[in-house]
Amino acid sequence: MSQLLLNLRLDDHAVFESFLPTGNEGAVAALTAFATEPEAHGVWIWGAPASGKSHLLQGACELAGDAAMYVPLGRLAGAGPELLDGLEERAVLCIDDVDRIAGQPAWEQALFRLYNALEERQHRLAVASVRPPRQSGFMLPDLSSRLMRLAVFRLGVLSGEDCAAALRLRARHRGIELPKETVSFLLRRTRRDLRSLYDLLDRLAAAALREQRRLTVPFVRTVLEKGIL
Repeated sequence: MSQLLLNLRLDDHAVFESFLPTGNEGAVAALTAFATEPEAHGVWIWGAPASGKSHLLQGACELAGDAAMYVPLGRLAGAGPELLDGLEERAVLCIDDVDRIAGQPAWEQALFRLYNALEERQHRLAVASVRPPRQSGFMLPDLSSRLMRLAVFRLGVLSGEDCAAALRLRARHRGIELPKETVSFLLRRTRRDLRSLYDLLDRLAAAALREQRRLTVPFVRTVLEKGIL
C-alpha cells in the first residue's frame, strides 16, 4: 500500500454529526449503513463541487474506524495507478474524485482489478464523482458495468437558509459561538458553497482565538477588510 495513503489524515470535522442532511437523507443513511454493516451495498455519490461528497466519504471512514481507507484521487492521481495496489485489504474503501481517472487505460485496469478483489473478499466500496456512473467517462466496459452496480445518490446544493443551518452546525461541532447576525453577514459577503464557508469559518475561528474575540459582525468585518486571516 502506498506510503502516501498511509500518511493521509482525515479532516478533523468531516464526520456525519457535522453534516446537515437536509435533502440528502438517503445518501447519509446509505453511507452510514455502508460504514457499519458488513452486508451493506456499495455506494456512488455524485454532485457539484463543494456539495459535501468528500465530507461524507470521510465521515464514513471515520465511522468505520481502522477498517477503512479514504483515497482522494483529486490530490493523488499523479502518483500513478500503483496507488491502488493492496487496497482490497481494507474492509471499507472510499475513493473520492473517481472521475479523475476515467479514460486512462492503466488506471481503469487497476480500478477494475481492485473492484474484483474487493468483491472477492466481500469488502465494500464507495466512490464520489461530479457525474453519475453512466456519464463518468469510463471506457472499460467491464469496469463500467461493475461501477453501475453501486447504489447511486445525487447530493443536492443547499439553499441559502440551509447553508446558514449548515454553518451553525459546523460551528457548534467545533464549540464555536456563531451569532445568527454573523451567519447572515457571511452569507451576504462570501461564496455560498459549503467548502468555502467551512474554510472561512475555520480561518475566522483561528483569528478570533488569536485576538481573544468573539465572532461578532464588527470583528468579522474588520478581519475580512484587513485581510488578516
